Amino acid sequence: MRFSTPLVKGRLIRRYKRFLSDIELEGGDIITAHVANPGAMTGLAEAGMEVWVSRSDNPKRKLPYSWELARVGRHLIGINASLPNRLVEEALQAGRIKELAEYRTIRREVRLGRNSRIDFLLQQEGLPDCWLEIKNVHLKRGSLAEFPDSVTARGTKHLMEFTEVVANGGKAMMLYVVQRSDCRAFSIAGDIDPAYAEALAEARSKGVETICYVCTIRRDGIRLRAPLPMAEG
Repeated sequence: MRFSTPLVKGRLIRRYKRFLSDIELEGGDIITAHVANPGAMTGLAEAGMEVWVSRSDNPKRKLPYSWELARVGRHLIGINASLPNRLVEEALQAGRIKELAEYRTIRREVRLGRNSRIDFLLQQEGLPDCWLEIKNVHLKRGSLAEFPDSVTARGTKHLMEFTEVVANGGKAMMLYVVQRSDCRAFSIAGDIDPAYAEALAEARSKGVETICYVCTIRRDGIRLRAPLPMAEG
């Protein structure tokens, strides 16, 4: 996925009210940018960080700028939590997710049960329908990418629903998309959300599958690149 326009470099002044950030651009202008990320963003919202924003010319937008990238050391980190679904769809269409490469029909935002929508339903003649839920990951502690970075009741609910899918003969999979490339493995942050960790362990024991992919991140775009090992324990 390529950014539609060149990103603009700046320095973070502050992130506040979850979805707002003040950023000083290279030319000295101070702008307020939208933060498409409801998480804690631990380690990614420190004052003075080097960041990049995109600009939209849509006159209906209240805030024309969106915060897209941050630099941590030598690495660029994807901030926009709305992008993983686009990255996964692009990779599915190109057959770059080896665990799902046989599926040809991709449906987005499909209803499951009474009150849930799942990110993708994958279908292929001769294969069980595959329900696929995507989770954005950018928390890093030590050398591990971790999820979640805050309590996610919605995520726990999906795991319970996926257990029912498998019990009824279907296939259900969680795909964790790590928008950074400086981690050696992926793990669940059970200390942050014990209920999610417990629900995932139960779901996996009942047949729900989990995979993790890491991204290549550049200032002109982001691409789902390769599997990241799942740390055990």
